[in-house]
Amino acid sequence: MSEKPVKPFSYEASKRFYDHVLGIDVVKVLPGEFYVTQEKIALATVLGSCVTACIWDPLTKIGGMNHFMLVDADVGSNKQADSMRYGVFSMNTLIEKLVCAGALKHCLQAKVFGGARVLSGESNFRVGHENNHFVINYLQAQKIPVVGQDLGGTTARKVMFFPESGKVMLKRMLVNTDPEVLASEQHFRHMIRGD
Repeated sequence: MSEKPVKPFSYEASKRFYDHVLGIDVVKVLPGEFYVTQEKIALATVLGSCVTACIWDPLTKIGGMNHFMLVDADVGSNKQADSMRYGVFSMNTLIEKLVCAGALKHCLQAKVFGGARVLSGESNFRVGHENNHFVINYLQAQKIPVVGQDLGGTTARKVMFFPESGKVMLKRMLVNTDPEVLASEQHFRHMIRGD
């Protein structure tokens, strides 16, 4: 019996739809995903305690977005550290893919969003706070200027990023108005507790 080769798992976002209001395609970036493009499209995500970095090169007009859940895997845990749900791997991957696509690293700029405390409880507060602290420090260490940010607080966010221009449209939402955010955050809480 011969085995078929296993296709490696891709963390690249694949949900794409046409937005009739904007008149362009939109790629939805889910938790643990990223997307890099030079197309005239929008990248969208919904955030609670997670963070997204929207990074682009205004010269080449190449940009991308990620969506990570935690800073890093716990030391000594059996969790896969090279997963896009962890900030270190997610940020490294996004920047690497931008440069591979032709973006100039010294020209990159960033806008960062998320890290809210949308559910009660210490773990939710800690996760959002750690994600915010991490993303700012990471970008500073990489010498990528943060030219826009909306971090922390207690409301979920819907972010739409236009990589060609660096423009972002942001909408704040109460968690109870978006079941997707609530379900994601509750799943997240179970993950943190190890349930």
